[in-house]
Amino acid sequence: MEPMAEHEELFAAVDALLEQANGELPPPQERARLRRAAGLSQQQVAAALGLKRRETVADWETGRSEPRPPKRAAYLRLLDGLAAKFPTPSDEQAAPLAAPDSGDSRATSADAPASDPPVTEPTAAQPPPPSANPPRQQARTTHRPAQAPARHTASPAGKARPREAPAREPDPRFANGPLAVLDGDGAAYCIDGLILDCPARTVVELVEWTLNEARLGAARLHRSGKDADPLVVLSESAATLLGLPAQLEDRRNLRLPEDHEVVRGIARAQWRLTRRGFGPWPRIYRPAEAGVRQCVQLAVLPWDALEPRTWGAAAELPPAELAQVLGEYAREVITPRGSSAVNGLELMTALRPPTRAVQDPSSGAYVSAPMPGSLTAVVDPAPPEAPDEHPVALDRSADDVLDEEAHEWFREPELLTDAECASRFAVGLDVNMAFAAAANRLTVGLCAPEHVTSPEFDKKLPASWLVDLSHIDIDTRLPNPFTSHGARPQGPAWYATPTVAYAVELGYAVRPLEAYIRPESGPYLDPWYARLRDAYLATMEQLGVHPGLDEADYLAAMTDHKLKDPARAALLSAVKATVKGGIGKLRERPQGARYRPGERWPSLERPTWRPDIRAAVISAARVNMHRKMRKLADAAGLFPLAVLSDCVVYPSSGPSPLDVLPRTEDGKALPGGFRLGVSPGMVKHEGTRPFLWAAEMLDAGDNPARHIKDDGV
Repeated sequence: MEPMAEHEELFAAVDALLEQANGELPPPQERARLRRAAGLSQQQVAAALGLKRRETVADWETGRSEPRPPKRAAYLRLLDGLAAKFPTPSDEQAAPLAAPDSGDSRATSADAPASDPPVTEPTAAQPPPPSANPPRQQARTTHRPAQAPARHTASPAGKARPREAPAREPDPRFANGPLAVLDGDGAAYCIDGLILDCPARTVVELVEWTLNEARLGAARLHRSGKDADPLVVLSESAATLLGLPAQLEDRRNLRLPEDHEVVRGIARAQWRLTRRGFGPWPRIYRPAEAGVRQCVQLAVLPWDALEPRTWGAAAELPPAELAQVLGEYAREVITPRGSSAVNGLELMTALRPPTRAVQDPSSGAYVSAPMPGSLTAVVDPAPPEAPDEHPVALDRSADDVLDEEAHEWFREPELLTDAECASRFAVGLDVNMAFAAAANRLTVGLCAPEHVTSPEFDKKLPASWLVDLSHIDIDTRLPNPFTSHGARPQGPAWYATPTVAYAVELGYAVRPLEAYIRPESGPYLDPWYARLRDAYLATMEQLGVHPGLDEADYLAAMTDHKLKDPARAALLSAVKATVKGGIGKLRERPQGARYRPGERWPSLERPTWRPDIRAAVISAARVNMHRKMRKLADAAGLFPLAVLSDCVVYPSSGPSPLDVLPRTEDGKALPGGFRLGVSPGMVKHEGTRPFLWAAEMLDAGDNPARHIKDDGV
């Protein structure tokens, strides 16, 4: 080795040691202060450090991730230089902090321009600025050691999170976070280890303490939306302390009787309950005054407020850990208000409010007006789109129904080839966040349907189309994409736009007989998809699974990712359930024994009761999956054994998805087919079983995709 090269190698080794031994970074809040004091934007810092994304700097300034060598040394050098120029000011000299950086996609209550004063009516779309709130006392804070584990604020392997909003100043109205978990000792556990002393001994006292002292809640997600009401989660001991029974005796309606002392106490104090009464998720409120909301959301854990199907074992976590899990869900998604379906629907409205404040040119006053791009009015569905119980569906025939559902199909055993029967394994692949991916960039109707006859098909127009697709030939080793059961349709039927567009994509002419079209349309679900996608990817990354992994490492990381952190696994389950529940809630059916067919039910009176949007999302998801299956069949002669919603089962020579999925000549994943990865629309390993097991399932008339996840190889 030549001397010069040897010296360079030695110096590089020493530099690497220096980077490992460099000093401690200042706290995240101080990092943001120093940058703002110098008048630098996050984009400028990112460019100077050679970062591809401004959001990485935002991550460092919120403590959600830490810089890694060699960026860490350069970032520390920058902060040290700024600290020398801008030392920490004393309390008397501290100047107001600068406004949040531009580019924040999650608007706060400070985002409204000064020229847009809020509407003062209780039903106004624009809530008042922070100064309009009545003064509140600060809740007493204890200094008991926090139980929330530090892993909730770390990011593994120095990988940047997929998305973070820029660092923002905390809203002083909600200084203690969005929620608290209350125990029987009067300790209210908040996010990030904070514990408040709660003196309440009745539900009414708890509500008044929450609104007047606790400083709980969250800023609105859209400038024309509403701030999130504070949530207090009651542990079993807290529920007992407040006079609530250990379980609800009314198992049908899931609520306390009207003559229960707690309900009567709420009424005596002139507070109100919503129509669902005092159940697992009671909302206690008074009418808004001067546009200021007075509302507290409770969640009663012993009454199964956190359903195990959605939240796993979250209800069994210690209060501090549960507060952290629910708090991160509130930060990433929305403050919980009920089931995953309720949260999914509430998130749609929070991100696209139905109204906004506009100035009346004649009076100069601000009034509520419809929000462009939102669902602004209650509309009835077209007859084919309605469920059987809806009044508009009472006189329709059984064939006059829009039947857009996910695939449930399996191959006839006699269609198995000798080569497939020689396979050793059946491997299941599951599409990540399939319905969320289908909602991305999906144009949906925003208005009431209009009936037309003999229309020209337009793939850009949201509609329900009556068209005959029975003439289209599909290989019988694939499910037919035009029915949920996978068999060929028998004649004209109603379809959503994505299904008919797929028929055109396959090269067939379509001639609709009639349609219910929606001329006003837009990508209503785009912000909903983006927020849930980001929450999902962020949670997966904190479980050790991120988009930068190659296929083998991804499969390895997925084998035990839920075991690494049960609390975060519960959060992941809740995020995924929010997607499916929100889509399902768009066509909520009547509930309760008192309902009679032909009557309207409460869900019909909200703008987000839209079965046509649900049908379009499911249609797009089914078509997306069929397109990938067809690609594998055409390019590699690979046909599925069974499909169930977002899971597909293939015969395989080996037990891994890598043994199934075909590759191009250069070893890459087949374009247009299934790809392994964590992002929505990509696939993960659902399970593996012996091929003989799958063949026996087919012979028995059962769907292998339904069971392949259980007790896999």
